[in-house]
Amino acid sequence: MKKWLVLFLMAMFVFVLAACTASEDAGEDTSSDSGEEGSADSGGEKVLYMNNGEEPTSFDPSIGFNAVSWGALNNLMEGLTRLDESSQPVEATAESIDISEDGLTYTFNIREDANWSNGEPVTAGDFVFAWQHMLDPETASPAAFLAYFIEGAEAYNNGEGAVEDIAISAEDDKTFVVKLTEPTEAFLNIITNPSFFPIHEATATENPDWHTEADSFVGNGPFKLASWSHDEEFVFEKNEEYWDAENVKLDKVHWAMVNDPNTEYQMYEAGELDVSSVPAEMSEQLQDSPELGVMDQAGTYFYRYNVEEEPFTNKKVRQAFAYAVNQDDIVQYVTKNGEKPAYGFVSYGFEGPNGQEFRDEAGELVKFDADKAKQLLEEGMEEEGWDELPPVTISYSTSESHQNIAETLQDQFKTALDVDVELQNVEASVFLTEQKEFKYQLSRSSFLHDYADPVNALESFITDSSMNRTQWSNEEFDKLIADAKAETDSAARWDMLIEAEKILMDEMPIFPIHFYNQVQLQKEGVEGILRHPVGYIDLKTADKQ
Repeated sequence: MKKWLVLFLMAMFVFVLAACTASEDAGEDTSSDSGEEGSADSGGEKVLYMNNGEEPTSFDPSIGFNAVSWGALNNLMEGLTRLDESSQPVEATAESIDISEDGLTYTFNIREDANWSNGEPVTAGDFVFAWQHMLDPETASPAAFLAYFIEGAEAYNNGEGAVEDIAISAEDDKTFVVKLTEPTEAFLNIITNPSFFPIHEATATENPDWHTEADSFVGNGPFKLASWSHDEEFVFEKNEEYWDAENVKLDKVHWAMVNDPNTEYQMYEAGELDVSSVPAEMSEQLQDSPELGVMDQAGTYFYRYNVEEEPFTNKKVRQAFAYAVNQDDIVQYVTKNGEKPAYGFVSYGFEGPNGQEFRDEAGELVKFDADKAKQLLEEGMEEEGWDELPPVTISYSTSESHQNIAETLQDQFKTALDVDVELQNVEASVFLTEQKEFKYQLSRSSFLHDYADPVNALESFITDSSMNRTQWSNEEFDKLIADAKAETDSAARWDMLIEAEKILMDEMPIFPIHFYNQVQLQKEGVEGILRHPVGYIDLKTADKQ
């Protein structure tokens, strides 16, 4: 796969991929000229023009747990650590970090010059407040599980413990202390996730809806929220109160909300955007463009079964449908953006203690095999005593790309299994809620890593995980994940994760289609945007000539 070309420094996360839905008239700058001329607007201001795809889910860092929120949050706010150019966690709002010899206690010394956008200092108490808010059962944060490494966090989030039992504390205004249940190598990486950003306690206490409008939003990142026209656009301005403001080069960032990749590309061509995704039908034409960059992204596009709904109550039927999927054809003829076909759930990009890629070591666990698929379907139907397969419906959220894949699956199931399936298109605003309520039989899904470790992908499917959404449960799988999290021997831990994925791909509550990548166009003269295989778009060092 091609690396970022000359104009790209790093690469990130922005699948705005499976999540782009918003109005087509968004993104026009009513106060200045086109994005191509943005660097010369308003007396030489440097203005970057981006597309967020749709309205952010929330700018409450505990709630906005998805790509359409992360890109903005990672620039409006800042945690204790952030990812550098090499995608490694480094000090951010924390000036220094002390770790105890046993690896359990982390002491974060917050910068004296770390301020909120309203000029008030960032305190350790703001972190205590924010992390308690994330773990509060009433918040119902989808990110809360990320904090379960912290002593007392899981019990409180499950309603079985007290907030006082969470092992986080403010020793003074600038000293934040965290105690973990066990040594966790990935901890400093995990807390780069926006869910661990601080919240200005005084603002949030006075106005619980502080995060819903620009005039009430208070952040501590390199940019501040200047305006927000919901479902149309939002605008950043450089935050002069940011501790490292002198190294922030952009004056403004305009974010459009355009859900159609063709419209987005047209805006890019017209100079209204500085960065754009590539429409599938344009991929071959643009593949040699000097403005194109491609790199791996840690995540998987997949489908979930509801294992409590026939015919997917039967393991062999689930396997049959999975083996009927030709992943190679989908990436070559449907998505056409250079993605790698997925023959397992864990994506590329994770190197084990022996230096080998997890994906290579785990192997190809599910790959198109029409004969095997047909045989498994026959065996499964015989086990259930079915002369005719119960009806099957594929559900997907509104998007041209999701529809194209769903229609291809419909054709592949007919060809390999001689099974007719129905398609159900559901508006994105209700799709996720209904999927969590198990209202779908077979539904599209996506997973993007929250931190750089295979366990992050696999833990989604432990019993009762909010990310499971299949009703599948397996005691052996659950135990392997729990043991892997507690294991301090790296080689033994790696073997546990490989075995866990094998169980997942044998039981088949899901089937993978392709691994994500990042394919984007970027205008000449735009530089310094950091994108990470696991992480969030970072505009702190971005510039526009």
